[in-house]
Amino acid sequence: MDGVLLSLKYAMGHHKLFLDDDIREDFSLIAIHCSEEAYKMAYMLNKYLFLKLRRKPVDLDYSNDGLEVTFPIFEFENEFQYTVFHLIANKCKSKTAQIQSSGGLFDQQHSEKTVLMYLLPEFKNVDFFLKIDSDFETSPVKKIVSGINEIKEVISAYSIEVENIRSKNNLIFD
Repeated sequence: MDGVLLSLKYAMGHHKLFLDDDIREDFSLIAIHCSEEAYKMAYMLNKYLFLKLRRKPVDLDYSNDGLEVTFPIFEFENEFQYTVFHLIANKCKSKTAQIQSSGGLFDQQHSEKTVLMYLLPEFKNVDFFLKIDSDFETSPVKKIVSGINEIKEVISAYSIEVENIRSKNNLIFD
């Protein structure tokens, strides 16, 4: 059984509790290959898919190997269709400062290294993800993918099976 096993001992016996740590969030995910900036991608999706994506006031932040990484995130909640759209970049460039000292008083060398981090590392070629949370069983994902592929700046767009994502914890935005 998936989950974490907790064991509690009482004077009368041994009790086991199973906590299911599997995230069962129903959403659709579309991968988008496009070399444009995030704000431009949001603009194009708004224009061609008639969405109203707006950048959230706070970016998606998380720490990875001691490096703080931020990804811009755009959101649109369609209250009439009970659907929430999130556009998020998959790639983030961060600079790390490195100081090397040779032991002398003034012998320190400063250097910067640019590191490319990914929201979903198993999809390194993807530039953006469009996450669609819907209260309905099915959302028109094929129609949305077709509409995204009509945008001339988009190289390709396709649906991703959520079950195949190893790092789906990174897709929890709330």
